[in-house]
Amino acid sequence: MGFLDLFGRGGTGRQGDADPADLAHLVAWTRNHYGVEAFVEPRTTVTDVTVLLVAHDGEWTRRVVGERGAHRLSATLNIPVYDVRRVGYPQRMRDFDARRRILERRMAESA
Repeated sequence: MGFLDLFGRGGTGRQGDADPADLAHLVAWTRNHYGVEAFVEPRTTVTDVTVLLVAHDGEWTRRVVGERGAHRLSATLNIPVYDVRRVGYPQRMRDFDARRRILERRMAESA
């Protein structure tokens, strides 16, 4: 067991594997949102391979899936899957975050 495995790197402690709860979340999230696309993010020094799901309105969720989970993702979810290093992040996601920050700021000011 490596040092980073103590902190849950890779979901199950084994590099390249996804946590079943994370995969269940991704499947449920995809079923509950319209126009979902997946963006696979590369491994970093902190996390294993992650997937970012983005809906038509820009709402998003991210989970660690590992190398094997990323390869199974397309067939499991039946949605378009892109390499974020090649296509970048969608503008609708950035717009969604900007709208959310504005709403949070207004709520804080009115409280």
